[in-house]
Amino acid sequence: MHKYLVVCLFILTAASCKDKPVSLSGNGPVDAKYFIAAFKPLSLPYRVADTSMIKAADTTNISYAVFTQFIPDSVMVNIFGKNAKKMKINPVGRIEKEKELYLLVNFTQNKKTALHSFLFNKENKYLAELELLKQGIKDGYLHSVSITSEPTFIISREKTNANSELFYTKNGYAYNNGSGSFTAVMTDSNEDLKRINEIINPIDTLPRKNKLSGDYADNKRNFISLRDGSNTNKYSFFIHFEKDNGNCTGELKGTMTMRDATHGYFRESGDPCVIDFTFEGRTITVKEQGNCGNHRGIKCFFDDSFTKKKEAKPAKKSK
Repeated sequence: MHKYLVVCLFILTAASCKDKPVSLSGNGPVDAKYFIAAFKPLSLPYRVADTSMIKAADTTNISYAVFTQFIPDSVMVNIFGKNAKKMKINPVGRIEKEKELYLLVNFTQNKKTALHSFLFNKENKYLAELELLKQGIKDGYLHSVSITSEPTFIISREKTNANSELFYTKNGYAYNNGSGSFTAVMTDSNEDLKRINEIINPIDTLPRKNKLSGDYADNKRNFISLRDGSNTNKYSFFIHFEKDNGNCTGELKGTMTMRDATHGYFRESGDPCVIDFTFEGRTITVKEQGNCGNHRGIKCFFDDSFTKKKEAKPAKKSK
């Protein structure tokens, strides 16, 4: 009897050890099956908006050490910059296909969350990444992503103006074996037809007394505005450009910090976008250095030169 009791206890102990949950928040090695199991299966089609993306995620926390066992650290640094290790990582879900595995992940820092998709092959080897949504984009649009059964990731933005007209743009992306990356497979938009004639400049009314402050432009749809910042080494800026007959646009508002008299830069915590500014005479040259894909179309870049416009002199008051 004693012998049978010992055997039973051994079996129960072995079973409990086998079923013991694996921690994903530590620093030790984790088997791929436990990592993948943290992501719940998603039913397709699937849709999530920037206003609901946090609720869509699981409460499980995945440490950076564990996450980079499956996604290279170099990939994370390329996406999030030097602050990659500070990200809070939560699983959202997984999509399993015959030859592919997609993992959807939320990354949070400074109370702002971004949703990304990571693609693996059947041997759990990382292949590619695509950003789907990001909080904190103050452009007046509702942003969302819809995932079809293929899957194709359709990233959308839409808003309604004061006349109840709906403006929308939808861009679809799918993995391309040939290029080894996600590529654009569809575009649907009515914004070119309903585009407002004048771009609203959100910093236009700010002071422009400093030496470099002013408007630099090619035309009304391609320009950068600089306004006085908190001191003479800082400037508020707003860039808007349209390329490929308006099919690819970019827009960014931020703070430029001067390195010296003719060179400045933009860099913001939690944003992989880095831009260099060079001044020569009345010309400003803008050059994208980091990944600014959150602020522009997939096939165009912040890489332009603009000439400073002469300010209109105020009309003289008649005596």
